[in-house]
Amino acid sequence: MADFLTATPSTDDSKKCERAFLVGVQTPGMKPGEARELLDELRELVENLGIGVVSEELVNLRAPNAATLLGSGKTHAVIAAARAAHADLIVIDEPLSPAQQRNWEKESGVAVIDREEVILDIFAERASTREAVLQVALARMEYSLPRLTRAWTHLSRQRGRGKLGGEGETQLEQDRRIVRDRITHLRLELSKVVSQRDVQRHRRMRVPVPTASIVGYTNAGKSTLINRLTGAQVLAENKLFATLDPTTRQLVLPNNQKLLVTDTVGFIRRLPHRLVEAFKATLEEVIVSDFLIHVIDVSNPDFEKHHATTLAVLDELGAADKTIVTVFNKTDLADDTARAHALALAPDACFVSAATGENVDVLLARCAGLIADQYASARLYIPHARYDLVAKLHKLGHVQHEEQFDTGVYVEGRIPPALASAYESFAVAKKPAGKRRKR
Repeated sequence: MADFLTATPSTDDSKKCERAFLVGVQTPGMKPGEARELLDELRELVENLGIGVVSEELVNLRAPNAATLLGSGKTHAVIAAARAAHADLIVIDEPLSPAQQRNWEKESGVAVIDREEVILDIFAERASTREAVLQVALARMEYSLPRLTRAWTHLSRQRGRGKLGGEGETQLEQDRRIVRDRITHLRLELSKVVSQRDVQRHRRMRVPVPTASIVGYTNAGKSTLINRLTGAQVLAENKLFATLDPTTRQLVLPNNQKLLVTDTVGFIRRLPHRLVEAFKATLEEVIVSDFLIHVIDVSNPDFEKHHATTLAVLDELGAADKTIVTVFNKTDLADDTARAHALALAPDACFVSAATGENVDVLLARCAGLIADQYASARLYIPHARYDLVAKLHKLGHVQHEEQFDTGVYVEGRIPPALASAYESFAVAKKPAGKRRKR
């Protein structure tokens, strides 16, 4: 993977990129002001890598140029502005082809990257579990393969001279073979890890506890919410993509119903498609969940766009038809106008503050109600000899009423769909008329 943080194209002396010049691009197909919003988001992404932003420029682009995207005149103007700002890195908020990236770096003499490379490096920095590390490494290798002739890449730096010569076509082909072999190896390793995750998931599914996945835009407060709900210690920081690895914790709802809740990676506008593909295994938790909890930072001025982005990613994952509980978080930081706009966007939403605990009980009640709606109501009369079924219903279902009789136990409650067949033979139309057992 091209390591743009080390800005040395042809020597062994390295210098970390510290001063970035950002370029936003407003195209005819974008809404007015959209490029400005994306550029502000790009600034936050770059700063999350520990790189300072020294200046930025917003460019109106009527038609893309094959050589540099922006055209020669505007390209030279941007490079001049970047040099004037003493920038050692240019970040363009549009996808650059390998050829365009090479042309920019040849003209500017500094590292030039796009949004995708920024996000890939953030993911690489934050990944911690074996699966996440493999997924990010695969995405980075696939991104780097067509870019091996760039100046700012470890794999294509000059190798040495003398009898072996410099890095010519032979060395480049060797580099490409190394990367292809590495991609093959990563896919094999990832398939093993994914298989292990599937085994763990199937084990959980054999015990029919309902499941929910927390989804939403990055930095919306998902990890803070799961910590509030379950008492977990998931990393929760005020930065983009603080959590990449899914965390599943058990929650006991007010009606004693158990619920498994999974925290997932945050979404973002223009999330690189290769990362969506790389994280399909991780995000499968979203697909198999009984319902989703969509967390939105209502204090963010762009929360409506964040809402739309998350729904678009869910659609791409094939999870758009899932039951969704919309949760507007950080109400303690939002004003009345923002709350009113949020209510208009999602009238059935819950308004909570994961930080203070405000209205979290309302969210828990909503979750309990959703589970109850999915479970079948039943009246059962179970012999004392099969009290194990009563205990299982207490553990995995919801018992609303229980009464002891001499020959068995009368139960009114709700049964998980996966357990329905085990209780069919004990269903009754009404409470039995037999003698109650004395306590």
